Amino acid sequence: RWLQQHEYVAKLNMHAILSAQAGQEQLLIELLVTHAKIPVLIGELISVEIWKYKVFPVLCRLEDFKPSSTIPIYVVVSRKGASIINLLETVFFYKEICESAEDNLLDLIDYCHRKLTLLVGRSANGQTVTLAELHPQDLPSPGSMQELQKLAETMEFEISLKALSVLRFITDQVESLPLSALTRMLNTHNLPCLLVELVEHCPWSCWEAGKLKKFENGTWHMVPPEDQVKMTKLDGQVWLALLNLLLTPECQSKYHFDGFNKSQLLKLRVFLTDTLIDQLPNLVEMQRFLSHLAVTEPPPPKKDLVLEQIPFIWNHILKKNAGKWEAIAKHQVKQVFSSTEEELKLQAHRWSQIYSLDMLEALAPDKPRCAACGAGAAKRCSRCRNEWYCTRACQVQHWQKHKAACNLMA
Repeated sequence: RWLQQHEYVAKLNMHAILSAQAGQEQLLIELLVTHAKIPVLIGELISVEIWKYKVFPVLCRLEDFKPSSTIPIYVVVSRKGASIINLLETVFFYKEICESAEDNLLDLIDYCHRKLTLLVGRSANGQTVTLAELHPQDLPSPGSMQELQKLAETMEFEISLKALSVLRFITDQVESLPLSALTRMLNTHNLPCLLVELVEHCPWSCWEAGKLKKFENGTWHMVPPEDQVKMTKLDGQVWLALLNLLLTPECQSKYHFDGFNKSQLLKLRVFLTDTLIDQLPNLVEMQRFLSHLAVTEPPPPKKDLVLEQIPFIWNHILKKNAGKWEAIAKHQVKQVFSSTEEELKLQAHRWSQIYSLDMLEALAPDKPRCAACGAGAAKRCSRCRNEWYCTRACQVQHWQKHKAACNLMA
């Protein structure tokens, strides 16, 4: 059932991306809200996270855990969490999605905070290696648990970057967020200071052999000298989140601008260059705010009586399974990760179907069009599998134009 659920999430993720690219994601948003699936996704995201921290290390230490293939465990370690956070990143842009999370929003805020803290810690230690930098010989081979652990660590980097985007979308809605969510972000986790650390360390850029490398669109690439001051999407997410958390009246009245917080925030002034402000003009307001903050002492936040809500999912799973992690690992060795060759073949076939070209086309919101007349098409060239037609007559008519490309692709 769990593997089947992973298939559903992977398909939803692909459908969300294709729909967003076509500007037709509203139907998916309505379905997720109507059927209350955002809390389910958040719960599963945290379950996978706890499994990776509590069960996976125990699993690796068990003497009888000698799988013939690491593919099933790779799906849990790398794919499931990545698919869910990617889906959430795509849909959390919408206010109704954020509202539909309800009390589970606190758990998601905690999740994002953990990932960003991990990101800051790794960048401070110079650890910014990603899966894109691993060589083919480094990828997990059957039974290579050490390499699988290495893969899990590198995937955390990309998941953390997705968490940053999700957090920024949550801060876009600060005016309508419940008081408990604002308290969690501003006081419990002090996210403004954490975001300042991200601006300082910039985990998605590094220098290698005197050349600047930046992480964008899933890969590291060399940045030419003329583009070194260009803001990346990830830089923009951090600055927009800071704008939301520092300049919104709801946040300013609740955040404590004490000596430490003030000194941390004033570090941003050195980064607010004219070049940066030209790329994100809203930062002029940030510059004014910091100049005002440097010469004033903002009043302390009002001490209202607040009954703070506590995130439920993380605490519930830990409490329910306390002292059982080794028993869970032993059970999963026998029941989940000791598949026969036939079962592995069946699983591999199912996963290959998820990411096939046919599946992507089936999930696309825009259906194929006939290459000859533009009408809706249900048949395609059996030779190259790339061009679509509504009838045999259209295919014959279009053959002279399609022939060269068909030969090349075939």
